[in-house]
Amino acid sequence: MADEPAPERADAARNRQAILVAALELIRTRGVDCVTMETVASAAGVGKGTLFRRFGSREGLMAAVLNESEAAWQASVISGPPPLGPGAPPMERLLAFGHSRMRTNVTSGALIKAATGDSSARSRAAASFAVMHVRHLLHELRVSGDLVLLSIAILAPLDIMVIEQQQRDHISLDRIEAGWDDLVRRVVGG
Repeated sequence: MADEPAPERADAARNRQAILVAALELIRTRGVDCVTMETVASAAGVGKGTLFRRFGSREGLMAAVLNESEAAWQASVISGPPPLGPGAPPMERLLAFGHSRMRTNVTSGALIKAATGDSSARSRAAASFAVMHVRHLLHELRVSGDLVLLSIAILAPLDIMVIEQQQRDHISLDRIEAGWDDLVRRVVGG
């Protein structure tokens, strides 16, 4: 079909993978703020122009790196071991989901900001996945009301900007997590 994108060339796919691996390693060893397009290009063995053609900007590259880690996290929610993955009761899964999302956001906070600029908003697909999953668990818990808006409200405290503001106010992650658990129990009614 004319509307379908051309398949990715094998060398382009190899370059993309090498770039993402190099960027992840540099982020792990140096931190997000020390990773430049030049350092990634050098580590991946490609030209800087290749990075800019492929990702458009440093922010675009960081978004691609974030997408890789988000895909791995989503896979653990979909098919990983319980309680995050299937097999646990819905309330245990919901609490595990929130704890995991919060810890993942904290761990990836600098990467999220590098990928999203001044906005902490995750990609639409990542946000939609989280809302869909929470909505599904609320439905299993027989919560009534507008499950989409309730899901968004439950997820809002897990946003990295919200968490970082609380941490600046000297609220520990354990306290944030306990407060989130309390919120979820009140919404669920138990």
